[in-house]
Amino acid sequence: MTFAGSPDRVESRLVPEAGYEFDTFSISGFPRRPGVELVRALVRAARAPLACSRILAERRPDVVLGAGGYVAGPMVLAARLRGIPAALTEADAHLGLANRLAVPFARRVFLAYPVPGRQSAKYHVVGRPIPRAHLDGDRESARVRFGLPAEGPVLAVFGGLAGAQALNEFTAETYGKNGPAVLHVAGERDYETVRSKVARPDYVLLSTTNDFGDALAVADLAISRAGGTVWELAAAGTPSILVPYPHATADHQARNARYFEEGGGAVVVRQDDLTRVPALVDELLADPGRIRAMGGAMKALAKPDAAVVVADELVRLARGAKHDGSS
Repeated sequence: MTFAGSPDRVESRLVPEAGYEFDTFSISGFPRRPGVELVRALVRAARAPLACSRILAERRPDVVLGAGGYVAGPMVLAARLRGIPAALTEADAHLGLANRLAVPFARRVFLAYPVPGRQSAKYHVVGRPIPRAHLDGDRESARVRFGLPAEGPVLAVFGGLAGAQALNEFTAETYGKNGPAVLHVAGERDYETVRSKVARPDYVLLSTTNDFGDALAVADLAISRAGGTVWELAAAGTPSILVPYPHATADHQARNARYFEEGGGAVVVRQDDLTRVPALVDELLADPGRIRAMGGAMKALAKPDAAVVVADELVRLARGAKHDGSS
């Protein structure tokens, strides 16, 4: 298995660090305003399929998986032109523009959520693949690891890798001096700003953590954005208050969040209504029965085997292509 993508994205560092080979080609997203950068992006997009075709000619894969976004499109197109079966993944409850353009060239599309109008045999709702290591946390040892109290509720706050400034600052200002014990993963960008607002030992602030499974394990209740982390919260059975990023394309984080709210595992709060959160946290933490019910609902919505389902289907696609080629 090898990977391919843009040399200036985070995967160009993470993939080699994980021990996999990584091929690069030049590609970028389209700016929303006309200008020189848009012209440059269009030129890159026109050249990318040829570059991807060269990569495929060298690697000779049996199947190609596009992980969504503008990076995936040229590779899926190149695979189609070379007769290699390809599939796409969509992580949100809205099919993004790049995926909509690439769908005609893919044999399968793996959806994290049901998407209206996408019910044909090509589409499989599988959830979002998550690291197995994030499901193995132990509550008691995790509390020790993070320096949290052995007893009492823990409120976990997840700001994401890049951070969620409004959510991070609101949480630190609200709970920095008093309240339930807090484990706050703020992201690297906001860490220093938030740190000055925290003044108690049972508020544990981290920029990031390699022990996310333990972070999930300690949480009685979580506050989070509604990106990819929601699937890990679901798999861990963590009741959640979801605050969708208000500027997400097509408001897709709100759609993601509503899926879990309608299933009974989460409560959705808009960013401009964050003042609701303290009373909601108090209400939920004071009601163990409701917390248990929400945790059970999150578990019921979870799809922890998503990666296995996708891998099995990719193997079937590859075998089918070999069979077709030999007949």
